[in-house]
Amino acid sequence: MNLLRLFPASSSPEASLIARYRHLSTPTISDSLERAFGVIGLFPIGDCLASLGGEAMAGPALTVRTRPGDNLVVHKALDLARPGDILVIDAGGEVVNAILGELISLYAARRGIAGLVVDGAIRDKMAISAGPLPVFARGVSHRGPYKSGPGEIHGPVSLGGVPVHDGDIIVGDADGIVVVPRARAEATAKAAEEVVTREQEQRKAIERGEWDRSWIDESLKIAEGSCCVSKG
Repeated sequence: MNLLRLFPASSSPEASLIARYRHLSTPTISDSLERAFGVIGLFPIGDCLASLGGEAMAGPALTVRTRPGDNLVVHKALDLARPGDILVIDAGGEVVNAILGELISLYAARRGIAGLVVDGAIRDKMAISAGPLPVFARGVSHRGPYKSGPGEIHGPVSLGGVPVHDGDIIVGDADGIVVVPRARAEATAKAAEEVVTREQEQRKAIERGEWDRSWIDESLKIAEGSCCVSKG
């Protein structure tokens, strides 16, 4: 039962590209990816993002697929991870048994892992909230994990229906998780940075009372109607 299918690891994206994503929000990135690569239902645990000092969590995905409620291959992935990796754990979205808790998060931080993303449950919520590592999950359960496998590492996985491949860039903040396909990472960063510039101009226009609203009526087909009051 404890079979591990181990695929070749991807190469890491340029550190300068990852650094750009730390200054971008998940809504901005999502808007630059046709709003099709945002993961629904995975959120940071408590105040675990405080250690990032206002930046987003960003790094290449180290993908892990495990049987729901089991973390044997997660332990192996922790030892294979490179500094800066984000473990992306597809546990089938089940939240009955926790996949990881405080000890794994502490070990991951000690090894230089940039974050943990679990499509499943975690436990030790208060400790993880106050800890040194960003952790995202679908739920919380005090029930511990099994350790019997099987699983896969570096293969394709899914987070709530969003496909993730080893080496894709994962970005997480208070709004959740977005997956940036590796092949689109450079173009998406550029597009998101342009969105940031446009939104800065819109904020200034709002402050001046000059925000252009003409597009609303141009986008709507407005039919003039009449209201009839019954006298019966």
